[in-house]
Amino acid sequence: MDLNYTDEQQAFRAEVRDWLAETLPREMSEKVRLGKRLTKQDSESWHAMLNARGWLAPNWPKEYGGAEWDAVQRQIFEDECCRAHAPRIVPFGLSMLAPVLMAFGSEEQCQRFLPRILSGEDWWCQGYSEPGAGSDLAAVKTRAVRDGDNYVVNGQKTWTTLGQHADWIFCLVRTDPDVKKQEGISFLLIDMKTPGVTVRPIVLVDGGAEVNEVFFDDVRVPAENLVGEENKGWTYAKYLLTHERTNIAGVGFSNAALQTVKDVAAKVHAGGKPLAQNPHFAARVAQVEIDLMAMATTNLRVVSAAAKGQAPGAESSMLKVKGTVIRQELTSLLRRAVGPDALPFQADYLEGGDNAEMMGPEHAATSAPGYFNNRKLSIFGGSNEVQRTIITKAIMGL
Repeated sequence: MDLNYTDEQQAFRAEVRDWLAETLPREMSEKVRLGKRLTKQDSESWHAMLNARGWLAPNWPKEYGGAEWDAVQRQIFEDECCRAHAPRIVPFGLSMLAPVLMAFGSEEQCQRFLPRILSGEDWWCQGYSEPGAGSDLAAVKTRAVRDGDNYVVNGQKTWTTLGQHADWIFCLVRTDPDVKKQEGISFLLIDMKTPGVTVRPIVLVDGGAEVNEVFFDDVRVPAENLVGEENKGWTYAKYLLTHERTNIAGVGFSNAALQTVKDVAAKVHAGGKPLAQNPHFAARVAQVEIDLMAMATTNLRVVSAAAKGQAPGAESSMLKVKGTVIRQELTSLLRRAVGPDALPFQADYLEGGDNAEMMGPEHAATSAPGYFNNRKLSIFGGSNEVQRTIITKAIMGL
């Protein structure tokens, strides 16, 4: 297997890099680089720029308005976006729901929803986790009962990222409580403006409210919003999660974070010399860099296989586990590099206020919130403990 980039792929990288240099607004890039919180307007603006270039949906087929890039091109694009500190595109509609609709939805659903995802008219959020169903996702209890041409939905979802901005939510709902739990789940699309839908923010330890609780009280959903077949939602959910886990690995994000750690450690002094020269700290940086290089190679292997039409299996779980451990270690190293200056909570600076000045060295205000926020990485997309069980079963043939 040749893991080197071809001349054509290197030319594509140069094209992406040049376009980012010309198009990505500096103030937006600086927000990302410094770890400040992006507004919905920031995300919408970057979404529109990519859509105008035809690069918003790299994995979609051209018939639906996508770029139809292969897996290697997508990896190159992600690497360059992270290198340039471009905002992360909100993935729920583009990278999570869209593949499910194309694989299992009707043509009517594709024609109805996909153009509005591209245009930015519809923001989506994910309705998977519940108070009693997170790592054990098959334990969802939100009920959807068929009533004529509608489903009546009752229940609760939690940890719903950016649900406060969403127009629609794709949900796992229980449509048959009398069968094995994996066999009684359906995949339903719900308009967030429907009477009976309530969104309540959850304020996190980092002071942000990016996640929410969503309640459904006798919410009537047209039956035409059912994706695929009733009680087949578990199959669709697993398909979606395979894509999500591979993306969570975040090689590009980790490369950018590693460079930030090195930059800060070179500037911060400890014991009269740069922290980067401290043997203990330098050893931790070296170890995470070695791990990242190994993961990047594994990621290239998976990408190379995907380019040949092979679907990732346990590899996506491996990447998810290792990728999240690396990203958490990098946020820990950055917080340690900043030191006591990470302690003050500087809300105005995090929110990107025009007159907000940071106390302490660069990244002082964002290192601790970033560290705490990224504790979630080992849980969402399927907890790392569950992923290790999946890997073990695959290796042992269970």
